[in-house]
Amino acid sequence: MQRRFNVILTWDNESQVFAVSVPTLPGCVTQGKTREEALERIQEAIAGHIEALKLVGQPVPQGDVEFAEVQVNVS
Repeated sequence: MQRRFNVILTWDNESQVFAVSVPTLPGCVTQGKTREEALERIQEAIAGHIEALKLVGQPVPQGDVEFAEVQVNVS
Protein backbone atom coordinates (compact mmCIF):
# COMPACT_ATOMS: atom_id res chain seq x y z
CA MET A 1 0.00 0.00 0.00
CA GLN A 2 1.33 3.43 -0.89
CA ARG A 3 0.74 6.55 1.19
CA ARG A 4 1.53 10.15 0.54
CA PHE A 5 3.20 12.31 3.16
CA ASN A 6 3.61 16.07 3.15
CA VAL A 7 7.20 17.06 3.79
CA ILE A 8 8.89 20.35 4.60
CA LEU A 9 11.90 21.12 2.46
CA THR A 10 14.15 24.03 3.43
CA TRP A 11 17.51 25.31 2.24
CA ASP A 12 20.15 25.68 4.96
CA ASN A 13 22.61 28.39 3.89
CA GLU A 14 25.09 27.55 6.63
CA SER A 15 25.38 23.84 5.79
CA GLN A 16 24.62 24.27 2.08
CA VAL A 17 22.09 21.41 2.10
CA PHE A 18 18.36 20.92 1.74
CA ALA A 19 16.87 19.79 5.05
CA VAL A 20 13.63 17.82 4.89
CA SER A 21 11.24 16.67 7.61
CA VAL A 22 7.87 14.95 7.88
CA PRO A 23 5.48 16.74 10.26
CA THR A 24 3.27 13.64 10.60
CA LEU A 25 6.28 11.55 11.69
CA PRO A 26 8.12 13.56 14.37
CA GLY A 27 11.84 12.89 14.26
CA CYS A 28 11.79 11.73 10.65
CA VAL A 29 14.35 14.07 9.10
CA THR A 30 17.21 13.96 6.61
CA GLN A 31 19.13 16.19 4.23
CA GLY A 32 20.70 16.24 0.80
CA LYS A 33 23.03 18.37 -1.30
CA THR A 34 20.31 18.76 -3.92
CA ARG A 35 16.53 18.94 -3.71
CA GLU A 36 16.28 15.63 -5.54
CA GLU A 37 18.75 13.92 -3.22
CA ALA A 38 16.91 15.21 -0.14
CA LEU A 39 13.57 13.95 -1.48
CA GLU A 40 15.03 10.52 -2.29
CA ARG A 41 16.53 10.30 1.19
CA ILE A 42 13.28 11.26 2.92
CA GLN A 43 11.49 8.44 1.11
CA GLU A 44 14.02 6.04 2.61
CA ALA A 45 13.70 7.71 6.01
CA ILE A 46 9.89 7.46 5.95
CA ALA A 47 10.04 3.75 5.08
CA GLY A 48 12.52 3.12 7.91
CA HIS A 49 10.51 5.20 10.37
CA ILE A 50 7.31 3.29 9.61
CA GLU A 51 9.13 -0.05 9.87
CA ALA A 52 10.49 0.98 13.28
CA LEU A 53 7.01 2.01 14.48
CA LYS A 54 5.65 -1.38 13.48
CA LEU A 55 8.54 -3.23 15.16
CA VAL A 56 7.82 -1.59 18.51
CA GLY A 57 4.08 -2.00 18.17
CA GLN A 58 3.26 1.65 17.64
CA PRO A 59 0.53 2.71 15.21
CA VAL A 60 1.43 4.38 11.95
CA PRO A 61 -0.18 7.84 11.95
CA GLN A 62 -3.11 7.89 9.54
CA GLY A 63 -3.65 11.63 9.30
CA ASP A 64 -1.47 14.19 7.65
CA VAL A 65 -0.93 17.91 8.08
CA GLU A 66 -2.55 20.56 5.96
CA PHE A 67 -0.63 23.56 4.72
CA ALA A 68 -2.18 26.96 4.14
CA GLU A 69 -0.72 30.23 2.96
CA VAL A 70 -1.46 33.51 4.71
CA GLN A 71 -0.50 37.09 3.88
CA VAL A 72 0.76 39.59 6.42
CA ASN A 73 1.51 43.27 5.88
CA VAL A 74 5.07 44.05 6.87
CA SER A 75 6.12 47.68 7.09
